[in-house]
Amino acid sequence: MREALLYERLDGAQVRCHLCMQGCRIANGQLGLCQVRRNDGGTLYTLVYGRPIAQAIDPIEKKPLFHVYPGSQAYSIATPGCNLRCTFCQNADISQAPQQGAIIPETDVPPEAVVRDAQRYGCRSIAYTYTEPTIFFEYAYAIATLAAAAGMANIYVTNGYMTADMLAMVTPPTGPQLLDAANVDLKAFRDAFYRRECGARLQPVLDNLVSMKQRGVWIEVTTLIIPGRNDSDEELRDIARFIASELGTATPWHVSRFHPTYRLTDAPPTPVAAVRRAREIGLEEGLFYVYEGNVPLGDGENTLCPTCGRTVIERRGFRVVRNDARSGACPHCGGTVHGIGL
Repeated sequence: MREALLYERLDGAQVRCHLCMQGCRIANGQLGLCQVRRNDGGTLYTLVYGRPIAQAIDPIEKKPLFHVYPGSQAYSIATPGCNLRCTFCQNADISQAPQQGAIIPETDVPPEAVVRDAQRYGCRSIAYTYTEPTIFFEYAYAIATLAAAAGMANIYVTNGYMTADMLAMVTPPTGPQLLDAANVDLKAFRDAFYRRECGARLQPVLDNLVSMKQRGVWIEVTTLIIPGRNDSDEELRDIARFIASELGTATPWHVSRFHPTYRLTDAPPTPVAAVRRAREIGLEEGLFYVYEGNVPLGDGENTLCPTCGRTVIERRGFRVVRNDARSGACPHCGGTVHGIGL
């Protein structure tokens, strides 16, 4: 075990965790909601430092991040645990493993080994993904510090439920930026959905999206379209308008198909037409880049120039088959194509 960051000691050997917006008050001998932070005698410990449950080399498009070093490889890493309880979790076998009584892996993979591995395989970035990076922050922070010094980018795939204190640590006013880009799940635009389906609230996610943008983090947003839950034109338009007005029209929005899984098996798979309608709504609201996820055919994964509308980056699945961007510019009209490393 390693002492946690971002907590305060309270009377009676209790602690208050300040890592995520759940703000758990944890009694002596107990775990936080994430099930991977334990109070031992008034000291909070992380149980997952150096204990990954998943390591892989992925195309960065799989995150999905379409505007960060397109076509590059991301070294992906996760530990068990999550600070939400989403009924539709796509990775519940690892994110909810501690809650279900699974034993945390007895591995020992120090941050230095992660960075060496990423360099050995020619990865341009390290992605903290699969589960929620907030809950293994101490481990991610140590890796990110080394990765930044080695010239690699750090990216989060996150539910956006961290605290401002945590964001301040990875985006300090002085010193290296330890978070370059993030794909943030904006799961819905109704607080009732977040409370019912995720065990969380909507407003902290919206606040953190704006904060990350202001702190210089490249943001891409993902919404999983679930039939009957968050798929009305009105709600999708609300999401698109929020992205356009608060994050900027150059912020990519990924709208993805849902497949029944985990505890949400009574909703059908999302019709392809519903995903395409969501994309239309995003474009109608002025977003430059709206992408279809989990849709096998069509051109909904291609990056189009916002100025002339021609294809600049062509994708099939998670693979870039053609990238004509020239230092962030369209080769056809010279217009700006936004992102990092285009």
